[in-house]
Amino acid sequence: MKNFLRNHGIWVLFAGAVVAAALALMSFFSASSSPLANLTGIIASPFRSAYTSVATWFNDKQAYYKNVKALEEENAALKKTIAEMEETVRQAQADRDENSLLRELLNLRAQRRDLSDLEAATITEHSVTNWASSLTLNKGTAHGVEVGDSVIDSTGALVGVIDEAGYNWSTVLTTVDTDTSLGARVFRTKDLGLAQGDFALMGQTLLRLDYLPSDCELLSGDLVETSGLGGFFPTGLVIGYVKEVRPDDSGAASYAIVEPAVDFDALTEVFVIKSFNIVT
Repeated sequence: MKNFLRNHGIWVLFAGAVVAAALALMSFFSASSSPLANLTGIIASPFRSAYTSVATWFNDKQAYYKNVKALEEENAALKKTIAEMEETVRQAQADRDENSLLRELLNLRAQRRDLSDLEAATITEHSVTNWASSLTLNKGTAHGVEVGDSVIDSTGALVGVIDEAGYNWSTVLTTVDTDTSLGARVFRTKDLGLAQGDFALMGQTLLRLDYLPSDCELLSGDLVETSGLGGFFPTGLVIGYVKEVRPDDSGAASYAIVEPAVDFDALTEVFVIKSFNIVT
């Protein structure tokens, strides 16, 4: 022991002095705590700060999650409300369109009492190629639609003729289609002819009125309508208007270029004439 004190005594005194100074300082800076408690507090302080930071971060994240969740639920509720409102608007528009179509149907029946059975139909497809001009309807044999039935618009102008009929659909060849031909008459002059589609004119949405007399006196704008001859088509359906008159290749007859009264591209609703009374 003597040897230890002799060899290390100065270091023991130095360590004691340091501890004494530390205890004095802690006692000076903490009037209300014991030195040991103060030392423990100093050591624990960084951990308390870290815990507080972690707890604050966790609470912030939890609050953020709750806010986001509430916003998501509110957004979903708003989307549902908007969807319901949009559906209400669509249904209201559909009801208005249906009412408008029914009014047009009643008006047509009042104007054309010879058209005894009309079927309203919606156009689901427009098809125009180099070889054909047709429309697809949402009505077919289940609704009494048959091949050969005439199709008109809301003004009573001729759109075309039913070429095919399925259970709940049908295809209309328009008046400018090359497979369409029907007896026609010029309203002003009473000249008779054959209205039919033409390859050279179909791309311009025009048709021909053939077999007119060579000395016919047709004028641009003359009204062309169905003649009703043969009983295949109702009488007096407007086909279109004369655009110009030309002599045919033989020179013995003339033909007219006719512009349809119907704007096929703008059509959305039509009426199929399922039966009619022949007017003589």
